[in-house]
Amino acid sequence: MTGRVAGKAALISGAATGIGQSIAVRLAAEGARVAVADIDAEGGSDVVAEIEQVGGEAMFIALDVTDEDAWRDAVAAVESTFGKLDILVNNAGIAIVESVDKMALKDWRAVMAVNIDGVFLGTKYAVPAMRRAGGGSIVNVSSILGLVGEAKVSAYCASKGAVRLFTKAVALECGRDGSGIRVNSVHPGYIHTAMVEETCRRDFGDIPTGMAELSKAHPIGRIGQPAEIAAGVLYLASDESKFVTGSELAIDGGYTAA
Repeated sequence: MTGRVAGKAALISGAATGIGQSIAVRLAAEGARVAVADIDAEGGSDVVAEIEQVGGEAMFIALDVTDEDAWRDAVAAVESTFGKLDILVNNAGIAIVESVDKMALKDWRAVMAVNIDGVFLGTKYAVPAMRRAGGGSIVNVSSILGLVGEAKVSAYCASKGAVRLFTKAVALECGRDGSGIRVNSVHPGYIHTAMVEETCRRDFGDIPTGMAELSKAHPIGRIGQPAEIAAGVLYLASDESKFVTGSELAIDGGYTAA
């Protein structure tokens, strides 16, 4: 059976852990050649090894998503090694929890730099590469908190809301220029990652208590798993979604349905 993204070349930011790692592994399992991009060289190299151990093809790229030169070099490296770029997943993100009146401007700017500047820069350099390839798919990982608000994460909400509308604007540009490039956003609910475990410890005292409480916020009765986000990204990255652009896919157990 042919993989769902066989023959495609993909670049995933923030791919050393969590959702990004799951996306990289899934795309590779479905036939893509994958560039695992992250600031964490050790973790990223481990993901490359994981992919290669089961016969996939992958490379690690050191990438600070706030650095324009690093993005330029990353896209060039993918084109040099894989011959083209078909898929970009802008996944890297951070959150700083603080009430708006106490949040330092430097922390606000740090969140914006990673969560929206990084998406802009990745898209800026991916679009010309995808034009050279004859088309492609950009998937921007936003959040349920790009659709609804939550107290003490105003910077995160603002950045992820920006990702949502940035996605739609670029989808219109690329849809109308005949480039064959599609751009969509994914909006995960609370997913079992190291970041959410830290949220559980901070807000609820320990991980089991936090997981139980966060599960109540999702009508389906539990939080999600990284593989469930990867499945949605795979769909948007594949030709199965060739009529889908400018869309937002909430994978959130019903969190935003209320």
